[in-house]
Amino acid sequence: MDQAVFGGVDSHADTVHVAVVSDNGGHLADAEFATTAAGYAAALAFLDAHGHVRAIGVEGTASYGAGFTRAARSRGHRVVEVNRPDRAERRRIGKSDPIDAYAAARAALSGRASSAPKDDTVTGIRAMHNAARSAVKARTAALNQITHILITAPEDIRARYGQLKGNARTDALARLRPAGDAVHIAVLTALKSLARRVNGLAAEHEALTKALDSEVTAHNPGLRAAYGVGPDTAAQLLITAGGNPERMRTESSFAALCGAAPVPASSGRTNRHRLSRGGDRAANAALYRIALVRMSSDSRTREYVVRQTAAGRTKKEIIRLLKRAIAREMFRCLTTTVTVPGIADLRPLRQSKNITLTTAARHFGLWPATISTLERGIRRDDDLASTYRDWLQAA
Repeated sequence: MDQAVFGGVDSHADTVHVAVVSDNGGHLADAEFATTAAGYAAALAFLDAHGHVRAIGVEGTASYGAGFTRAARSRGHRVVEVNRPDRAERRRIGKSDPIDAYAAARAALSGRASSAPKDDTVTGIRAMHNAARSAVKARTAALNQITHILITAPEDIRARYGQLKGNARTDALARLRPAGDAVHIAVLTALKSLARRVNGLAAEHEALTKALDSEVTAHNPGLRAAYGVGPDTAAQLLITAGGNPERMRTESSFAALCGAAPVPASSGRTNRHRLSRGGDRAANAALYRIALVRMSSDSRTREYVVRQTAAGRTKKEIIRLLKRAIAREMFRCLTTTVTVPGIADLRPLRQSKNITLTTAARHFGLWPATISTLERGIRRDDDLASTYRDWLQAA
């Protein structure tokens, strides 16, 4: 009968180092394989040759180890995600590919590594999200370059374009025709090139955001419809949770993953908690943006802020409380099917009654844009939608 063994993988861009340990932690063998389909097949055959593989601990399941993880799961192996060894342990035992691979195998054996890796269903969302964010960063860099060039530009160029702001400046620079002496032509050519780059990146970001919105809405309509959750924040939360959020057992584990759960910091007679500085900081930033949106425009959140302020809490403390509560709500959206009330009938119903947006907004004491975004599904407000529908039907 085959003995039970555990595998460990230290992954890199071109190679994976695979180690095998017995069920009592003894080192059996290790070897290096290429990050190709043939290499993954050889690595799995190497593991199977030493016994019945109970689990494989892989470091970097969502990065360098993604290919091996995909191949192992397709062959029916149980894969668990392994964190890098802490610095103290690395200082004590050193670092090498075999050492890290054996450490991953022991983590799988001991149960210290037990989290299932993310599946591939959000890979497309991750790719588009990264592309959209890189477009924003590149656009910001180009805008900063325009500002720096104008600071040292010839006086007539600085006087003409230095006072313009935002889109007015970039549009004017994109249309200009470089003329004058050699210095003027060089400076104007650079400004025109950067302005056109800014406009191109803005259009690219808009297109990517629109496509990302469609993907996120199709993947999880309840999450996208939650108040204050836009395409970017919804995409980030899906990326953090993965397409298989059931791997997170409780909402508190999701809050800890987002860095929104207080960390115990008690000792002796002191019983306290401290702010978490760990977790996925991009997910934490997404919760922060949702909290800001709700603090500015959601009536229930604003009432909560008033109560907490009266109780003596600071704005930072209130935002931390809100992020924890929002993490709880987002976990429900990620792990359960949330029914999103339909709003497709609102605009046709209003138009059939010959009621303008301005008239409807004036009746409810709102801006016309608020009614428009409600009708188009950009902003979710179930109570307002229900009241609005009843008013239209009675009109």
